[in-house]
Amino acid sequence: MEQRLIDQLNEWHEANEHQRIVDSLIAIPEEERNYEVISRLARAYNNLGLYETALDQFEKISEAGKEDFLWHYRVGFALYHLGRFEEALQAFVSSDQLEPDDQNTKYFLQKAEKQKREKLRLAKKKAYLEQGGSAVKKIPFTDMSLTAFWEDSEYAREAYQSEPPTSELIDSIEKELGYKLPSSYIHLMKQENGGVPRNTCFPTEEPTSWAENHIAITGIMGIGREKSYSLCGDLGSTFMIEEWGYPDIGVVICDCPSAGHDVVMLDYRACGKDGEPEVVHVDQEDDYEITFLAENFEEFIKGLVSEEQYDTSEEDREIALDKVAHGKFSALLDELCSQVNEVEQVEQKIRSICTNIVEEKGYFALHADKLSYDMYDVQFWLYTKSYPNTTRDQYVSTYENIIAFGGEFGTGGYAPSFITDWLDYRIDEGRIIQEQGSIRFTDLYAKEIINKLKEA
Repeated sequence: MEQRLIDQLNEWHEANEHQRIVDSLIAIPEEERNYEVISRLARAYNNLGLYETALDQFEKISEAGKEDFLWHYRVGFALYHLGRFEEALQAFVSSDQLEPDDQNTKYFLQKAEKQKREKLRLAKKKAYLEQGGSAVKKIPFTDMSLTAFWEDSEYAREAYQSEPPTSELIDSIEKELGYKLPSSYIHLMKQENGGVPRNTCFPTEEPTSWAENHIAITGIMGIGREKSYSLCGDLGSTFMIEEWGYPDIGVVICDCPSAGHDVVMLDYRACGKDGEPEVVHVDQEDDYEITFLAENFEEFIKGLVSEEQYDTSEEDREIALDKVAHGKFSALLDELCSQVNEVEQVEQKIRSICTNIVEEKGYFALHADKLSYDMYDVQFWLYTKSYPNTTRDQYVSTYENIIAFGGEFGTGGYAPSFITDWLDYRIDEGRIIQEQGSIRFTDLYAKEIINKLKEA
């Protein structure tokens, strides 16, 4: 390939414009595609989530790829995301043998080993239940006092707690969710229907994006619809599965301090929709990786421990502060900042606003608060300044490439509804206007944003 094309492909790769890579490379006649062309084409298919198509391309260069650690790594990447963990593990082992110091290979090698173990564990549990095995039925929590289980706070009462559920409400929620709720969960909810427990950490044997040795929860969702953090509330189980893309394996029962980037779920894969579910942690920041926590809900509740055992808040805050101060901007954010002449050192102004966010929250995430809305404003102004003919749909689809999934300087995820709610709010205020299908800030509000940046 010509160096000019190689440079262009690298630029598109850094900007996550993988479809442009595909379009460019498939324009090359098939008989003229060499090892590098096919390898880059397959990588682009991987990055588009077209893993079967990627494997078809890798197969074409399998003989030449035997001594290339990247070929084995990229094959393993495709197999891993197809859930073919044993084959993926073999590919990552081969990659590691050829290039022992590659950190990406080591990372996915560990992930593949973990998922292979999880798949075997789940298969054994399912086989046990199919052969007639079942949990011993007993009255829940007979050996545990629940009197001091819950934290009493205004936040818990406003966001989680509802009146104790009636039999009719329980039946209605189960039908809506499509799963029979565990008796131990119903028992606990009849004591207090949702809330924040005093103990919010659960030990793990496997590391997650939250910590090396535990996960943390914010609250336990109650049975109902009226509270935001109830099973069928506007931030409940259905919302997390449909809006955040969590796997449809059961019911989300706990939200976590990461503000949507991980959750705790009741997992019905082994037991079926009417059985006794396990409790698992699901990690959105790690490709929705599933980590087993407890055999059942009662065991999960009994296993919760105080956050004081794992207090890393100050360390987490320092890491987040370093990220917003020094993390590399995404290619798109770099491009947008380069077009700004109204504000001097706009990159530092953005870092300053995000530092304020971390100082207030203790971590880097954008929600529905004032500082988050300031950053939504800045991103929208930057993007529509460079791309003035942007439609609403185009912006919503592009948003994640600015900061949300921006790499080093990124939040690691986002809820699409936060962005659409912000757009609707600014449109209702009259600060975003629509002209011939395109959207932009009014000139007056754009000046306000420029002044905020200058003052940051």
